[in-house]
Amino acid sequence: MFIGESACWLVVLGSYLFHLARGGSDTTSAQDPAYEPLNPNGPEPSSAIDTDDEGARVSEDALDPTNIIAKPLVAPNLTAGDKERIPLTGWKVLLLALPACCDIAGTTLMNVGLLFVAASIYQMTRGALVLFVGLFSVIFLKRHLGGWKWASLFIVVLGVALVGLAGVFGNKERPVDPGHGDGHVKAELMGRGFAMLTRGVQEVAGMAQEHTALETLVGIMLIAGAQIFTATQFVLEESIMEKYELEPIKVVGWEGFFGMVVTLILMGILHGAVGVTEAGKGGYFDAREGFKQVFSHRAIAVSSVLIMISIG
Repeated sequence: MFIGESACWLVVLGSYLFHLARGGSDTTSAQDPAYEPLNPNGPEPSSAIDTDDEGARVSEDALDPTNIIAKPLVAPNLTAGDKERIPLTGWKVLLLALPACCDIAGTTLMNVGLLFVAASIYQMTRGALVLFVGLFSVIFLKRHLGGWKWASLFIVVLGVALVGLAGVFGNKERPVDPGHGDGHVKAELMGRGFAMLTRGVQEVAGMAQEHTALETLVGIMLIAGAQIFTATQFVLEESIMEKYELEPIKVVGWEGFFGMVVTLILMGILHGAVGVTEAGKGGYFDAREGFKQVFSHRAIAVSSVLIMISIG
C-alpha cells in the first residue's frame, strides 16, 4: 500500500519533466491547471449554468448548515500573498508521518483480526469507522453534527453490533460437517438438485464457522479497535490540511514514503523480537517468511503489484 502511494512521486517527477521540456522553470501549483482557482479575480458567475450551480449549493447548505468545507484548497478572493494556509515545507512535512503511522496501526490490526473471523464479518465490522470519525470530528475538530446524523451513526453502529453478535453466537466449537446428519437426509428427500444447493450452503457455513466463538470475538474487537486508528488518521489529515497547503498528490506521496520507512523499521524490530519463536518456527511477524511467500508464489506477487497500482 505504501509503495503504491510512494509511486505518486513518479507522477510528480513526470509533471516536472513535462514542464521542463516545455521550457517552464517554475512548476508550482499556481501554474498547474489542475490546481488553478476557478475565479482568480473573484468575479461572480454570469452564465445560467453557474448561477444554477451556485443556487444548488446555497439550497444544499440551507438544508444542512453543518455540511461545509473547512477551508478550500485555494480561496478565490485572495491574492497569492494572502492565502490563509501556510505552505507545508521543510521539517513540517514530518507531520504527515503521524497519519501514516495511524494507517500502519489500523491496517495491521485489521489484518490480524481477519485471521480470526470470516471475510463477511470483517467487512461489516469496518462500518464502525463512521462512529469514531464522527466522535473525533466533534471532539477535536469542533464540528457540529445534527440530530439526524447522530441517529444515522447509532443505526450504523447497531447494525455492526448485530453482525458481531451473530458471528460470536453463531459459531460453534467445531466446523459443520457437510453431507451428514439431518440436513443431508432432508436434502435427499427434496431431490438431487436441491441437495446440491443445500450442500453448497452448508460448505459455506462450515467455512464461516471454522473459528471458535472466542476467536471471533477477539477478531471483532481487533477490527473495531483498528477503526480508532483509521479515524484518527482522517482527523489528523483534515487538521493538517486546514492549516497547511500542499498539492494533494504530494501529500499522498509523502504519506506513502513515511509509511514505507516506518513499516520497514518496525518489520525489522518485530522480526527480531517476536518474528521467530523459541522452537524456530515463524510467527505472525516473520519477515523472512513473508518476503519468501511474496517472491515464491506468483499469485501473491501479482496480487501485490495490482494492489500497488490500484492504490497509487
